[in-house]
Amino acid sequence: MNFQPDYRHIVNAAYNREAVRLPLYEHIVSADVIGKITGKDFSFLYDGDDNDIREYFRLYCQFFRDYGYDVIPFECCIGQIMPGAGALGNCRITPAIRTRADFDACPWDEIPDLFFKKNSRYFKALSHAMPEGMKAVGGVGNGVFEIVQDLTGYQNLCYISADDEELYSQLFQKAGQISRLIWTRFLEEFKDTYCLLRFGDDLGYKSNTLLSGDDIRTHILPQYRHIIDLVHAKGKPFLLHSCGCIFSIMEDLIACGINAKHSNEDQIAPFPYWVETYGDRIGNFGGIDLDVVCSASREEMKEYIGDVIRTCSGHGGFAFGSGNSIPDYVPAGGYVNMIEIVREIRGDYRT
Repeated sequence: MNFQPDYRHIVNAAYNREAVRLPLYEHIVSADVIGKITGKDFSFLYDGDDNDIREYFRLYCQFFRDYGYDVIPFECCIGQIMPGAGALGNCRITPAIRTRADFDACPWDEIPDLFFKKNSRYFKALSHAMPEGMKAVGGVGNGVFEIVQDLTGYQNLCYISADDEELYSQLFQKAGQISRLIWTRFLEEFKDTYCLLRFGDDLGYKSNTLLSGDDIRTHILPQYRHIIDLVHAKGKPFLLHSCGCIFSIMEDLIACGINAKHSNEDQIAPFPYWVETYGDRIGNFGGIDLDVVCSASREEMKEYIGDVIRTCSGHGGFAFGSGNSIPDYVPAGGYVNMIEIVREIRGDYRT
């Protein structure tokens, strides 16, 4: 086997053109899982000096090349640098913004510089380590909804929507403004490292959207459109990662200009449903429910993956991977089984 990565396969899938070779795709792969697979220590990215960071990205990129990927997933999230943030993933944190006074006191103007002060060296190291034939997928993590929630928390955001409609609206406007400023600079400095840009913004849960469809259309999607337009102006496709049952707003998301969508969960709808429903207009990324990656035997997984690929072939561009991501708790063996089965099906191991 002499695998040669070619990022154009993922670009074709994002533009809803069925790729000549089905590309593998992951939104995020835990460094801990990669370390278990490779036997390397990946714990030093955010603690090391510049030499450590370069070595991290050399090993990180090599993993994806060695395991049959055409692209390297990497993003840095806005929420990680916002003063007082953290309420998105931790309901025990006191939200930084609960009132108008909190909103006014937030150092909004400092956030773009904080983002690049922390993260530019990671993007530069990624670019330096990029293997031939590969490019990155990702960019600036966190969509507008997640940025707002990181400062307000979800429950408190709902209170604000009822108690102060003006503040509720201004939160999304300000998050969109900050996001646009960061994306504008990011694209100027690092667009050549990336072939596909994305952010993650989980708009739904298992049975519905987290905010009303009207609120999403009014406050969130206009902010998406600005960022998607920036990406398109640089000649790049845009991928939205959004978990949950978001069928009620999918037409609106497509109208915003997304080129492709990622995330699927069998309890909501299996991946072929997304492909058959939207594959005539957008690329679809995902494929296998994460529970299957965690619990299925290799034979069970092979049957599952084979069924998905056969069903989806001929229905537009798609890329295969987990329906969400590969976090720490995913068994390394299950993840490797998934990769190897896809590579067997697409013929990587033929001599």
